[in-house]
Amino acid sequence: MRRLVEHRIEQATFDEAVRGLVRNAPWWMTSLAIHAAAVVILLSIPYRVTRTAQQAAMRSEVQTPVEKPEDLAPVVPPEEPLPKKDIQEEPLDPVPDPQSRNEDDVDRQQFQETAGPDGTTEGPFTGPSTNGDIGLGGKAGGGPRGRGGATKMRVIGTTARTQRGVERGLAWLAKHQDVEDDGKWDCDDFFKHDKPDDRCDGSGGQLFDVGVTGLSLLAFLGAGYTDRGTTTENRYARTVRMGLRYLMSTQGEDGLFGPRATHSFIYNHAIATLALCEAYWMTRNPRYRKPAQMGLNYLAMHRNPYLAWRYDPRGGENDTSVTGWCVMALKSGNYAGLQVDPDALAGARLWIDKMTDPNFGQVGYNSPGGVPARPEGRQDRFPAEKSQSMTAVGILCRIFLGEDPRTSEAIRKGVKLCLALPPAWNPEDGSIDMYYWYYATLALFQVGGSAWRKWNAAMVEAVVESQHPEGDGARTGSWDPIGAWGDEGGRVYATATLVMCLEVYYRYDRVIGTGREALPAYQRR
Repeated sequence: MRRLVEHRIEQATFDEAVRGLVRNAPWWMTSLAIHAAAVVILLSIPYRVTRTAQQAAMRSEVQTPVEKPEDLAPVVPPEEPLPKKDIQEEPLDPVPDPQSRNEDDVDRQQFQETAGPDGTTEGPFTGPSTNGDIGLGGKAGGGPRGRGGATKMRVIGTTARTQRGVERGLAWLAKHQDVEDDGKWDCDDFFKHDKPDDRCDGSGGQLFDVGVTGLSLLAFLGAGYTDRGTTTENRYARTVRMGLRYLMSTQGEDGLFGPRATHSFIYNHAIATLALCEAYWMTRNPRYRKPAQMGLNYLAMHRNPYLAWRYDPRGGENDTSVTGWCVMALKSGNYAGLQVDPDALAGARLWIDKMTDPNFGQVGYNSPGGVPARPEGRQDRFPAEKSQSMTAVGILCRIFLGEDPRTSEAIRKGVKLCLALPPAWNPEDGSIDMYYWYYATLALFQVGGSAWRKWNAAMVEAVVESQHPEGDGARTGSWDPIGAWGDEGGRVYATATLVMCLEVYYRYDRVIGTGREALPAYQRR
């Protein structure tokens, strides 16, 4: 009790003291105390409100059922525009070619061997009719990629043996280019680069420099060599660059490559257009875009309305050989993003259908189911019935235009005809036809399966074994221009065409027909 009384006395004494201090304090001190108290009260309000709101929200979450994942709409992030590539005029940034190595350094493990064992009087360069025996460098199925686009892929079919053949052939072509002059391959005078005591034979026609230059460029592009980089990084960069410059220098205001000096000038033009389209596609170098587009525009002007092509612009006549070249150029331009005549491919398909024998599948040159053309005076030396060149062109065009080789009866019959005449290097029996071999190699590669294995085995044996080996002087790496059209195209034509045969494993993507237009590799990855 005593302690309670003492506590109350002390509390009263403290209260009285405080009241005394307040009464006796100056007015400004009283005002300061009041304002300080007000500030403390105001600062406490947001905290109390926020805390109360948080507690209410927590109570609400406990009471509200959570939506199931399948009830929630998927969140789709907005698409971001693809970055635009900087395109530069020459000189371009060097792009090293990982495959530009000596042939002895070829990685043999990279390559895997495939299993399994109306005859008129003109050629691709001369005369009133032709089967265009200068090969096909177009897009047979998917887009071009060369070895540079296949280094991380298992390349089926090619071997160190076939790859050495490619590199030797390209080395021969590079040595015989007029690189110090205008950059062309001189069809009839290519041997001027040889030593006087060791010169090649096999001159071609003097009016076909544009055509064989285009073929040679397609061979380099097919191996992945473009105009990019220095000679250290890409040993053939200057070779390709000079060849393309030569082709562009021959183009007229109407878009035509080369002169009209021969009535079959359309072959030269179609090959040059194809080379420019492929170069633009592979490099995106803007200096090649306009010449390639102009070349395509000329093809659109030259074509017969509602159908296909032959020698004279809109001359009313058509043939399978010229049409095959034009189809490849147009498809290459289409893949490269250039403008293409929308009716041209439909007209080409109609022509191929008209020329195909419905019973046997043989495709004619300018008559349904007919035989290939042969140059005047060489029908007996190279019998037309020993070649299925136009049938091979027809198969390739059908696949390239979207026909499925797994279901097409016309393709099945055509393949059977080609397998009955496989490649064989026999200079005596008149069966060598490099134009046929190249088209059929491209076509049967697209077909695949046992048909391709059979053809490939015969093709490799015929082509690799007939190439001039190391130590054979100026001919090393080349092929003799034996065949129906060897006199027109010469050794440059023969070498470029057979190099492209050996590039088939990686030059284009294999495309199985789906009834739709095939996409190039870079659009399907």
